Amino acid sequence: MTAPSPGRKTTGEGAGENDTLARMPLSAPRLWAVVLAACAGQFLVVLDVSVVNVALPSMRDTLALSETGLQWVVNAYTLTFSGLMLLGGRAADLFGRKKVFLAGLALFTAASLAGGLAQEPWHLLAARGIQGMGAAILAPATLTLLTTSVPEGPARTKAIATWSAVGAGGGAAGGLVGGVLTDALSWRWVLLINVPIGALVVAAAAVWLTESREETVRRLDVPGALLVTLGLGAVAYGIVRTDSAGWAAPSALGPLVAGLVLLGLFVLAEARSPEPLVPLRLFRNRAVSAANAAIFINGLAMFAMWYFLSLYTQNVLGYTPLQAGFALVPHSLTIVLGSKVAPLLMARMGERYLAVVGAAMAGLGYLWQGTMDAQGEYVTAILGPGVVMALGAGLAATPLATIATATEKPGEAGLLSGLFGTGRTMGGALGLAVLSTAAAARTGGRHDAASLAAGYGMAFSVGAVLLGACTLFMLAALPRTLKRAPVVPEREPAPAPELP
Repeated sequence: MTAPSPGRKTTGEGAGENDTLARMPLSAPRLWAVVLAACAGQFLVVLDVSVVNVALPSMRDTLALSETGLQWVVNAYTLTFSGLMLLGGRAADLFGRKKVFLAGLALFTAASLAGGLAQEPWHLLAARGIQGMGAAILAPATLTLLTTSVPEGPARTKAIATWSAVGAGGGAAGGLVGGVLTDALSWRWVLLINVPIGALVVAAAAVWLTESREETVRRLDVPGALLVTLGLGAVAYGIVRTDSAGWAAPSALGPLVAGLVLLGLFVLAEARSPEPLVPLRLFRNRAVSAANAAIFINGLAMFAMWYFLSLYTQNVLGYTPLQAGFALVPHSLTIVLGSKVAPLLMARMGERYLAVVGAAMAGLGYLWQGTMDAQGEYVTAILGPGVVMALGAGLAATPLATIATATEKPGEAGLLSGLFGTGRTMGGALGLAVLSTAAAARTGGRHDAASLAAGYGMAFSVGAVLLGACTLFMLAALPRTLKRAPVVPEREPAPAPELP
């Protein structure tokens, strides 16, 4: 399904036509505008998951953050981001992809300004939470803009690959961007840099994007979004508390139990809601359920990579923030390369087998990275394992996104995009909590270089086990073929503009 062509009235613009009928192909300039806007938005929201990692030591010194507080600089963003992404995806379908994209980007930009100006720890954590809310509104719209605007076939596969590469590159480039800004200016600029970029993208998107949405009941399942966000947040908090209190302590066990109860209530609420945030019938679709489970398990390991590598390079090897950022440049380039090569390999291997190969390769890289020590050399302790991990991550990202968002019902495009993003980022948030707990258990409260290296190595070893399990799961569960939305153009479609 494609978005309406320029000049046509769309739903919400006074025409009353639904998005399924508005399928005339976009002109090349408009198509490029959609791809550029979607990729810019995706780059910003993913960048801000990792850009703070290199700046964490400077944030701790300036704002007197505790170790748990440092984790929540990351988690406050990722938990609100992933917990509210389903709501953002549904909002894009109901109220218009352009409107939701602009609203999310504006909120994200404003919260970035507040975070960059923070004077107290709670100021920063609150700003990061609101920034995550903006990202949750923005991120699903970026993928939905592509899946509803670019004609199905090679052009859409290339667009999704570019989106995946930019997103992966955003996560990888966070270390370099954070290092340069922290060393040259201060940690505040890792957030303030979003302000001019966000404002520029908002202005460009307001002019170039066209509106589209589904003709359906305008109802959002806000209670469902709150239940899933609070539930997952409580589980993550409980896991983090086990670091200092232990698994049996009330301060850890209480949040864990409360979180599971809230998630149970979420499932009950979705089963009874006339307009659920996540229709449970979606999970009867093998592609949706298997791909989202796979991306969740992948996320448990993948997101933590940048966090632990940033800490290892600075806390163990003594790199400056700038040196740490440059040390991860090859990782950034490799993950982008993997994402861009993925469409070519998908045509030969299929989505299922490429996702399996990518996860297996990443798992091997994690095993290698788990051997790090306090005397690690750059080539063998960072570059080698990092390139293997990053290449595997890049190869797996595009096929999983393609499988998870393939649908026979175009009206669910935003919802499926939100579901995919939720699985990925929530897996990352919970994975950071679990792997941080594993690392802390290994260090035993010691802060010498050898103990820290052993703790970070344990985190990567646990991540390797998770990726190994994910590889076996995908091999068994991912479908061999995909069911896609039928193409019903109003007239003979023009050839889709080529995307590189």
